[in-house]
Amino acid sequence: MSKAIHSKSITYGILRALGIILGIFILIWFLWEIQSVLAYIGIAAVVSLIGRPIVLLLRDKLRFPNTLAVIITLVFLFLIIIGAFLMIIPVITEQSENFDQIKWEEVEENVEVLNEQISDYFGIERINILERIQKTPYYKDFNLDLIPQFVNSFFGTLGSFAIGLFSILFIAFFLLKDSRLLLEGVLVFSKKGSEGQFLRAFTKIKQLLSRYFIGLVFQVLILFVLYSIILLIVGVENALIIAFFCALLNLVPYLGPAIGYLLMSAFVISDNLGSDFSAVILPELIIVFIGYGIVQTIDNFLNQPLIFGKSVKSHPLEIFIVILIAGIVFGVLGLVLAVPTYTAIKVISKEFLSEYKIVKKLTQNL
Repeated sequence: MSKAIHSKSITYGILRALGIILGIFILIWFLWEIQSVLAYIGIAAVVSLIGRPIVLLLRDKLRFPNTLAVIITLVFLFLIIIGAFLMIIPVITEQSENFDQIKWEEVEENVEVLNEQISDYFGIERINILERIQKTPYYKDFNLDLIPQFVNSFFGTLGSFAIGLFSILFIAFFLLKDSRLLLEGVLVFSKKGSEGQFLRAFTKIKQLLSRYFIGLVFQVLILFVLYSIILLIVGVENALIIAFFCALLNLVPYLGPAIGYLLMSAFVISDNLGSDFSAVILPELIIVFIGYGIVQTIDNFLNQPLIFGKSVKSHPLEIFIVILIAGIVFGVLGLVLAVPTYTAIKVISKEFLSEYKIVKKLTQNL
């Protein structure tokens, strides 16, 4: 009899384990299928965190009704997003129209002249840049027809973008209007009796991340202004657009600023192809190099300590290690999400794992 019971319990255990595994796979498949919806919710949560101080200002200080305060905040954020796209789209349209008019033979000659001038100026062996590029697999697989296709695809996705933007603003409206909406969703996962801990953790995370994302917005604005000044000094075409992209790239820690500098330098060179290297191109590259270095110094020693130290209450070395690990494990996405994810983990750990010494040490400033 005992053997039969034991056999049944083993069978039940196996079936239960298989059921759990199957359930996990179904859940992962379901989450993968609705990843766009999850992305909308995530972005809407970020928008609500950025807009939260504006709503509080309008509602608590200026005595606006809550719904009106939320609407004004979202309209303000919407106008900023649309303004950025209205600034970018005409430039993309213009460049796509001009692309077919480029005289590639003339461009090739100018690149060769520039190559000779650089080699003579620095006294180094002349390297045939075009030959090197043509030997790379990227060049062999590259098709110029892809560029117009990319432009068409870009504008074709504007419809999807509009749907996504509407969804994000719609979700953000309710997250801002009813601040307990997201909290109630989080409390569903709490055990009975631990609601207070969940509430404290959620409130703290919301406060810290709100300050963090607002800090990032100000960081981008400051960098945009400073980069624009540099590019306007050297007379680069579409300086504001390039400065805007470089400022956005700065949101990717360490990697973004490096790409931004290369992008600026590339535009300086392309705008001056055919000009004398030592008299025109080199002085402008030096100005960009010095200016970019000054801006990055300001950002690293003023902006980022204020954003990371004051908003998420973490030491710069601590943040550096976290970003480094996240970048190695998860790539570019890890670099972007490292700080907010780490901040949330720290707050949750403080509430639920405060008995461990390492948690006490890392969360002592929270």
